[in-house]
Amino acid sequence: MPRSSLSPIPSNLPDVAERRALQLLVVDDDATQRSLITVAAKQAGHEVAVAPSVAEAIEKLRTARFDCVTLDLVLEDGDGIDVLREMAAAKFTGSVIMISGMDGKRRSAARSLARSVGIELQSLPKPLDLAALRISLANLGKTAMGLPTIHTWGGVASDAIVERHRAQRRGAAMQSAAANRPL
Repeated sequence: MPRSSLSPIPSNLPDVAERRALQLLVVDDDATQRSLITVAAKQAGHEVAVAPSVAEAIEKLRTARFDCVTLDLVLEDGDGIDVLREMAAAKFTGSVIMISGMDGKRRSAARSLARSVGIELQSLPKPLDLAALRISLANLGKTAMGLPTIHTWGGVASDAIVERHRAQRRGAAMQSAAANRPL
């Protein structure tokens, strides 16, 4: 795509150092998964709390404010959907990144529940793709600051800027096709 068709990046965006860190709660009973998510989030400059169980997740959600919760669906002492229900009851206003190896029906049920109570939920499969997680967190951080999301990864995030660029490409392709059409 020709560079001239892209909108310029605004010059008034804050530097990375000025961006507010997300307050993240990692809910997963697998120590390796918790560690991977925690390290990736901390490397991106976010504050992280962990909960290896439904009970701990609910306790932390009742006592602290989080911008985002990464949530496994299957936990030793219960179900991640129980955590979603507690979040709904507490009027949670952040985002959820569900990270689960469960089948599509179970993930779909969790998405439906979240949507029905107004919780923004993204879903990432296990094994976890750390690049997709980093992009999701970067987009959430920008959204929390009122900045546009500009990264996408396999449908993880979509935004007005990407849609505008797609529309511009479609428009240019249509103009080109019309110009080349025989009269």
